[in-house]
Amino acid sequence: MMSAHSRVVHKRRATITDLPLYYSGHLLKKKTKEKVRTKMGKTLNDFKKYYGELRGATLFLYENDTQDTYTEKLDLEQLKSMELDSPYQRKAPTIFTLTLQTEEVQLKMDNPDSGEEWRGYILTVIKKKIPSKLQLLPGQMLLLQEVLLQEKRRNPPTPLPPLPPRPSFLLSASSSPSPPPPNDDPDHSDPEIPACFFNVTRQEAERMLEANPECGGIILRPSTLANNYALTLRQLTPSGPVMKNYRVTSTNSGFVIELKTAVTVTSLNDVLKYFLEKTEYRLHPYMASQPYDTHIDVSPAPKCISITSTFTSPASKTVPKAKVAPMLRSQTKEEPLPPPTKPVEGEYVVPDDHSPDDHKLKLVQLDGELREVLKLRKEVIYTATDEEEVATYENPTAEKSCSSTAQWTKNAAM
Repeated sequence: MMSAHSRVVHKRRATITDLPLYYSGHLLKKKTKEKVRTKMGKTLNDFKKYYGELRGATLFLYENDTQDTYTEKLDLEQLKSMELDSPYQRKAPTIFTLTLQTEEVQLKMDNPDSGEEWRGYILTVIKKKIPSKLQLLPGQMLLLQEVLLQEKRRNPPTPLPPLPPRPSFLLSASSSPSPPPPNDDPDHSDPEIPACFFNVTRQEAERMLEANPECGGIILRPSTLANNYALTLRQLTPSGPVMKNYRVTSTNSGFVIELKTAVTVTSLNDVLKYFLEKTEYRLHPYMASQPYDTHIDVSPAPKCISITSTFTSPASKTVPKAKVAPMLRSQTKEEPLPPPTKPVEGEYVVPDDHSPDDHKLKLVQLDGELREVLKLRKEVIYTATDEEEVATYENPTAEKSCSSTAQWTKNAAM
């Protein structure tokens, strides 16, 4: 049976994977945990030959270059590190150690030049930038730039939230500087970090859920691995409450929930949402309860107000001292005031009766009495005036007659 043409194979692979092809070539691959077999004192190489294609951020491995269905694949989005086990040498094969989330594999290239190309393409696709130190020709660097532009258009990078702080018991064991702790101010908290995130260890998270089941059943916390998270659940089962812990890995494309079938989401809030949906909302995020006040604090009185002067009787108020000298009084005994004079008989006194009819009657009587009094006073005034006028007219006549008699006597004596 004749093998299919390379163009037909390439078309079939593109249809199955539906990802752009960046680089391909022969390589060898093995898992680091596989034991090295020996035969008659000689070490056997456990590397298996494959034909590899780097499509997007996934490395597809085929048994040969004519197979149209891949045998296995490596998701390089979960790549943690890529180490070169042997330095670049013209005559020595190149061996890479790829550390993924679930396994660690080694890739071997007999041709060091192709090994350098594989390293350049893998790091460019994963880190979204071209490595600074590559021993490639100018034409090969131009091809890397085209791959970088195509990968950025296909999968634009998204900003990631700040990394969680590492637990205190790991700070001394870590050689890399830890990121600054998150701001404790609730008004300036990062919206990408869920409210159920606490900087605690697994044991502390389990104790919090066990001691306060009414506060919630999900706690998001930093993982013991650098730059990763973990999620602790407390679920009620027929046999009793059960604690479960899940690892959440931070990658360039988002966060990977490490389950039997890995789930990738874009944010930590989506991680929390995924667990809520899977548990049918029977669990809710852990929210620490706020303590309630049990007494009322009375604020002290202002310094400008005297409490004693406010609540004492008016008689106890202190009298301010006089600013001028008091006037001296004589030592003579003060005479008592005369008693109030009684009204003269006949003088009208208004009674205390305030009846409207009696008041009108009294006014009429008063008016009549006043008129009679005024009439009598006018007669007295007119009588006194007439007597004065009579006396006035009589006195000048008498004086004139006396003076006339004296003048006549004087003339007769002469």
